[in-house]
Amino acid sequence: MAEISDSGGGGHKKGGKKRAKKQSTRIDMTPMVDLAFLLLTFFVLTATFSKPKSMELTFPAPPDPNIVQPPIKNGITFLLTKDDRIFYYKGEFRAADDAKGLKTQLAELNFSKESLRKYLLKESESMQAKVIALKAKHEAKQLADTTYKRMVREAKASKETPTYLIKTDDKATYKNVIDVIDELNYNVVGKYVMVDLIKPEYDMLIEKVGK
Repeated sequence: MAEISDSGGGGHKKGGKKRAKKQSTRIDMTPMVDLAFLLLTFFVLTATFSKPKSMELTFPAPPDPNIVQPPIKNGITFLLTKDDRIFYYKGEFRAADDAKGLKTQLAELNFSKESLRKYLLKESESMQAKVIALKAKHEAKQLADTTYKRMVREAKASKETPTYLIKTDDKATYKNVIDVIDELNYNVVGKYVMVDLIKPEYDMLIEKVGK
């Protein structure tokens, strides 16, 4: 707010003309300061601060020693180790030949799009086809939102959909684990869990990569 103040003058000089009064302008900055603080408060209260990023991981419950855990027959196990190497096997692990089948053999993948990503797309092809068909029906207004989401969850959790088990030895890097999980999420796989490496798996891994 501006104020105009008189600075004297206006008298008569002896034998002279009447002199105009001198005026000065003074700006009151108090309202401007109040406005600045109001704006600052507004931006502080409405700003979205950087939040820590997190990733959801599923860990199985600790096994009960009194209960024999059935093997995951439709499982695919990834074994991560040093030098960014990924080994995997499908189905139940067998440390040696037995009446049920042959000894488990490890195959190797890498982090390129033509390796791990292509493999995941191939293994989840059936589930992906179901999800795509459901999406088309949803977009055509043939399925309600809640029904569509429920059916997609059921397709991902079905027995036919592979369960991916991620296991690491003490030489695998944190980056490798995150990269595998990123690929699993990118390909919208149904189920994956982090589990501990068992001794026979570790021994087989050592045969492949050495100590």
